[in-house]
Amino acid sequence: MTATTPRTTVTEREARRVAEAAREQDWRKPSFAKELFLGRFRLDLIHPHPLPDEESVRRGEEFLAKLRAFCETEIDSARIEREARIPDEVVAGLKELGALGMKIDPKYGGLGLTQLYYNKALALVGSVSPAVGALLSAHQSIGVPQPLKLFGTQEQKDAFLPRCARTDISAFLLTEPDVGSDPARLATTAVPDGDHYVLDGVKLWTTNGVVADLLVVMARVPKSEGHKGGITAFVVEGTAQGVTVENRNAFMGLRGIENGVTRFHRVRVPAAHRIGPEGAGLKIALTTLNTGRLSLPAMCAGAGKWCLKIAREWSAEREQWGKPVALHEAVGSKISFIAATTFALEAVLDLSSQMADEDRNDIRIEAALAKLYGSEMAWKMADELVQIRGGRGYETAESLRARGERPVPAEQILRDLRINRIFEGSTEIMHLLIAREAVDAHLSVAGDLIDPDKPLSAKARAGANAGVFYAKWLPKLVAGPGQLPTAYGEFKHGIDLSGHLRYVERTARKLARSTFYAMSRWQGRMETKQGFLGRIVDIGAELFAMSAACVRAERLWREGEHGREAYQLADAFCRQARIRVDELFGRLWSNTDDLDRKVVRAVLAGAYTWLEEGVLDPSGEGPWIADATPGPATRENARRPFGG
Repeated sequence: MTATTPRTTVTEREARRVAEAAREQDWRKPSFAKELFLGRFRLDLIHPHPLPDEESVRRGEEFLAKLRAFCETEIDSARIEREARIPDEVVAGLKELGALGMKIDPKYGGLGLTQLYYNKALALVGSVSPAVGALLSAHQSIGVPQPLKLFGTQEQKDAFLPRCARTDISAFLLTEPDVGSDPARLATTAVPDGDHYVLDGVKLWTTNGVVADLLVVMARVPKSEGHKGGITAFVVEGTAQGVTVENRNAFMGLRGIENGVTRFHRVRVPAAHRIGPEGAGLKIALTTLNTGRLSLPAMCAGAGKWCLKIAREWSAEREQWGKPVALHEAVGSKISFIAATTFALEAVLDLSSQMADEDRNDIRIEAALAKLYGSEMAWKMADELVQIRGGRGYETAESLRARGERPVPAEQILRDLRINRIFEGSTEIMHLLIAREAVDAHLSVAGDLIDPDKPLSAKARAGANAGVFYAKWLPKLVAGPGQLPTAYGEFKHGIDLSGHLRYVERTARKLARSTFYAMSRWQGRMETKQGFLGRIVDIGAELFAMSAACVRAERLWREGEHGREAYQLADAFCRQARIRVDELFGRLWSNTDDLDRKVVRAVLAGAYTWLEEGVLDPSGEGPWIADATPGPATRENARRPFGG
C-alpha cells in the first residue's frame, strides 16, 4: 500500500484569514483599473500615454540589438525542443550578455533596464524559445532578485544581487504536492535554532529548481517565544546540505524548462538569509508578483506577433478555390482577430510596464488583468493559427522539415502557451484575486454588514458608513461623459475611436451597478458566486484592453508612426471586444451556474458513473498526490547546474 502525506486541515475561514493578511491593504496611489471597476473611467491616469525617458530608451534598445543578434545566431529552438534541454553554451552566452541581470541595478553588476525594456527582451527571447524565456523570467521576475530589491536588507543585496546579475540562477519555491493556491496549508517548516532556521519539507514545480544556485523558499515558522511565526521567505543556497532535487518534471510544452521536485531535510539556513520579518512571506510573494506577473503577458504578446506573421505569410501563399485562403471570410476573420488582439495585448503590456516604471499608479490590478487577459487571448490566437494552418498546424516542425516543408512549430506554440493559463495564478484564481480587489471599496465600508462574526455594534457602524458612501457613489453611476456625443473627440482621425471610449465609460458604470446589485442580492454568499465574479472580471479586462488600445493608437498617431494603421487595429479590436462584453453581461444573469452546481454534486456522489462505462482508463496505478512526508531524500540528487 502506497504511503500518502497526512493532509493539513485548514478551515475555510482560516484560509481566508491567511489570504487577507497577505493582501496589500492600502491604496496609496491611484489605480486606473480599480477606478474602472468602481464605475469611474479615469482616462487621465493613462492618457496621454506615459513615455520612457531618452536614456532608458537608449540603453534598452542597445541591449535589445545585442540580444536579437544572440538569439538569431546562438539559440537553436528546434534543438531545445528535441533534446528537452537548454544547452550550457546558451546559458553561458546569456550570462555574458548580462541577461540574468536585466532588472538589477548597475551598482550590483546588472543592466538596470526598465520594466518596459525587460518585457521587450522577454518577448524577443520567448519568441525564439519559450523555455529560455521561462528561465530568464523565473530567475528575475519571481526569483531572488525581485524580492530582495523590494524587501531585502543592504547586506542581502550586497551578498546576492551581484551573483544573480552575472553568474547564479535563482528559483522561487512556494507550491507543494498538496498545496497550490491555498497557502494556509503550507507544510514546509522552518524551525528556529539559535541564529539559524532548520527547513524541512517538499516543494513541487520549482521552475529553475533543477539548475538553481539560489532559491527563494516559503516555509512556515512555528509560533514560539520570541518568534511571531507564520509563512516566511528565505534565501537558500542550492548546494546546501539537505537540499535534494528528487525529480526533473516533464510537461506537454516548455520541454526545455528545468522544473523539479525539491526536498529539504534539516537544511540549516542563517537567520540573516530571512527576507523580511517572520510571517511576511506571502505578502512578499504577492508584492513581488505585482510587477513580476508582467513577464508572462510579455511572452504572450510576443507569441501573438509570431502567430500574426505566420498567419499572414501562410494564408497569402495557400490557395483554395482560386484565391488565397486569407480572402475567404472564415479564415480572414481569424486573421483579423489575431492582428487586432496582438495590437491590444502589446498596448496593455506597454501601458502597464511604463506605469510600473513611473511608479505613479498602483498597478496591482492592471498587472493581474494583463496576466489573465494575455494568457487567455494568446492561447486563443495560437489555437486559431493551428486551425488556419490545418493539418500542417497539427504536424510537428521536425516532421514538416523531414518531408521538405518549412518547419513551422505551430503545434509547439500551442503546447508551450497552455501553461500560461495555469502558472503564476491560474485563470480561476486570477478571477478571484482580481474580484477581491475590485470589490475592496465595498468591503471596506460594508464588509462588517455581511460578516456573520461581527457584533451588532460593528454592523451598525458599517451600516452608517455604507449609507454615507453609497449616497455619494450611486448617483454618479447614472450619467457620465459616455452619454455625450462629443466626449473624447480628440480620438478621431478619419477613423473614430471616441465612440469606443464613450462605450467604456458607460459600460464601466454599468459594471459597477451590476456588482453593487449582486452584493445587495447575495451579501455574504457573494464570494461563492465564482462564475459571476469571473464574468465581472472578464468584462473589466476587456474594458482595460479597449482603453489601452485606444490610448496606444492615439500615441502612435501623434508620433506619426503607423498612426492610421494603429487606429484601424484599435477600431477592429474594440468592435470585437464590445461583442464579447455584451455577451458577458448577458451571462451575468442568464447562465447555468445553479444547475451546474447540482450536476457537480451528483457527479461527486457517483450518480453518473454509468456514463463512464464502455471505456478503459490507461492512467496506471498510484496516488493522486505524491507522498511529501518530511524526511531524508530517498532518491539520487537530480540537480544539474548549467556548465556543471
